[in-house]
Formats: sequence, structure tokens, C-alpha cells
Amino acid sequence: MKTIATALSFLLLASFAASSALAEDRLTQEGGQTLATLRNGPIDVEADPPKMGRVENRDFRRKRAYPMQPPTIPHKIDNYQVDLNVNKCMSCHSRKRTEESQAPMVSVTHYMDREGNFLADVSPRRYFCEQCHVTQVETNPLLANEFVDIDQLLNTDAQKAH
Repeated sequence: MKTIATALSFLLLASFAASSALAEDRLTQEGGQTLATLRNGPIDVEADPPKMGRVENRDFRRKRAYPMQPPTIPHKIDNYQVDLNVNKCMSCHSRKRTEESQAPMVSVTHYMDREGNFLADVSPRRYFCEQCHVTQVETNPLLANEFVDIDQLLNTDAQKAH
């Protein structure tokens, strides 16, 4: 019985290895051509990671890339403490500090709970800013962004109508 189980497991392993080799061959060659990937190389070789870009530190509001996109962080946030006890972001962006800091206040939606009730302080589910908001780095995009804003679409349609 053990011999049969061993033989079956060996056959299963051999068939898996053969099928994965075929699948890899299909990934890298289709119709005699190599498929394009963002890796720019074979998928079975670990490539050297690209160097990290410098974080932008320009303090200007960036245009959003798509509707409802959370605003990006326009400054460095290295060593900002955001944990259960402290949120460094709120030292400038809370309702109480925006007049002094001249930073934009976080949206009123950040002060609402799940039922839509307004809270005195930031909602716990909106407390960790980097869940949604990110800094930007000075680098070339991997893919072109073909997003067209609704205002741009409406203007184009209006111009075509005239």
C-alpha cells in the first residue's frame, strides 16, 4: 500500500512539474513572441529592485488622477509617528490646528462614524492616514494614465455640439 501511495505521489509530482514548465513556456512565448511584462525579464529570475525615487516635498495640492481619489501627501512624512497613542498628521490637519498651520483640514467625513454621526475627534476607522493617503516620489510612471476627468469630457462634448 505504501509503495502504491509513493508511486502515485511521484507521478503526481512529475505531472505537476511538467505542466508548470508548459505553463511557463506559454507565459513567455505565445506564437513565437515573448510577452511584454513590467518586469522586463523572465518571470523565474528575481530581478534587482529599482532604486527608490526621492519623495516630493513641494507642499502644493496635486490634481487627482481619478474620481474620489484620496489626496496625496505633498510633503515628506519620514519619522511621523502614527500609532494608537499619537497621530502626527493631526498636529497640523485637525480642525483645531489648521488656522495656525495653514494646512488643509481633513474632510468632515473623517469625523463621522459608520452610522453618519459626527464625532468630536477623528473616527477610529479614519485615524491611520497612510491607509489611503500616500506621498509621491519623483519617478517616471510605469504605465500611462489614460483617465479623462468628467469635466474634460463634458467640455469636449460641448465643443463638438457647437
